Amino acid sequence: MRVEVAYAGPRTEILVTLDVAADARVDEAIALSGIMSRVDVPHTDLVYAIFGRRVDPSASLAENDRIEITRPLVCDPKLARRRRAARKT
Repeated sequence: MRVEVAYAGPRTEILVTLDVAADARVDEAIALSGIMSRVDVPHTDLVYAIFGRRVDPSASLAENDRIEITRPLVCDPKLARRRRAARKT
């Protein structure tokens, strides 16, 4: 089955298309992609998602899934919005 593994960092964008076994998991596909060796973020800080929905590394994959490796947020979006709104008043 075919899946994609994607990572987008401040200066790096990586997209790898893989053929994996029908019973493959997220962590297996990430390991096969080789992306983790090219990422300069501590691996414990990374979060995984499939099409924007957060998943556990042991989650099963389906045909044509796109696994997204995401970095931690720098600031809470709700807090940032409140701060911008407070500055406008």
